[in-house]
Amino acid sequence: MAGAALNSLDNLVRAEAAWTGAWRQRLALKCAAAAVALAGRAEDEAALRDAWHLRAAGADPGPAGNVLAAWKRLAGRSPAVGPDALRSMAGLLGLRWSDALADLPARADELARTSQPAPLVAVAMMAEVRALQPDAELLGWWLADLAIAARMRWPIAVPMLVTQARGAAFRGAGGRGRIRPGGEGFERAVCVAFTLAAIDACRLAGDIAPRAAQLAAATPKLRAKGAGEVIKLLLNEDAVPGTLQTASLTRWGARRLFERLTALGTVRELSGRASFRLYGL
Repeated sequence: MAGAALNSLDNLVRAEAAWTGAWRQRLALKCAAAAVALAGRAEDEAALRDAWHLRAAGADPGPAGNVLAAWKRLAGRSPAVGPDALRSMAGLLGLRWSDALADLPARADELARTSQPAPLVAVAMMAEVRALQPDAELLGWWLADLAIAARMRWPIAVPMLVTQARGAAFRGAGGRGRIRPGGEGFERAVCVAFTLAAIDACRLAGDIAPRAAQLAAATPKLRAKGAGEVIKLLLNEDAVPGTLQTASLTRWGARRLFERLTALGTVRELSGRASFRLYGL
């Protein structure tokens, strides 16, 4: 099953559809919500979206928002990572930095060149993190997705594995406790989790793709100045604020444009609010 799931996901990634940026960023949001839960915090996807989009320009999004920032960066980067970038990620995840962790990028490169299946490369990567710093589990999950992408030679990583961390794949015998990195049965659990995560990722793509097609069909009908910028954002981001302003689009113009796109059925309002709305595919 893991092989079939990986093949389907690989085909999806290599197709490089115009909307895969939005797909990756929505997966990043789901990963961040799962990671925040692992850290013992209560923020869900909606709260993380708000922490990110409703902050003042340049303001710190807070601890949970920084976790989202880490996975958003994963969703927009190549699988290669250096020590400085890794240190930055550890900071965003709220983890103390150990100089021993600086060796992980080189180890990730070695694992990418092995013949092991991608899920087992993820297992090995997480084992390396645990051996160097047991309290850096979140960094292990972050690197696991990066390791999978490097092993598959994907140009950009796909955030997904941590979404299963508290699910059935990692439940201990009798449903008690959670199988943690390095624990008995962890390798099998990761293979099962990868299969489930890949299925969920493909399912999400199946939800986004029709809306993206509708958006492409509606584009010629849009006469608003700056509409092209908004469409590009919608295809590359999980959500776009309804109060967006650009050099060629006022807040009022953005509001009218999003109302038009919603009426055409090409985008959804994601917040459920009457104000400070957020829109996405």
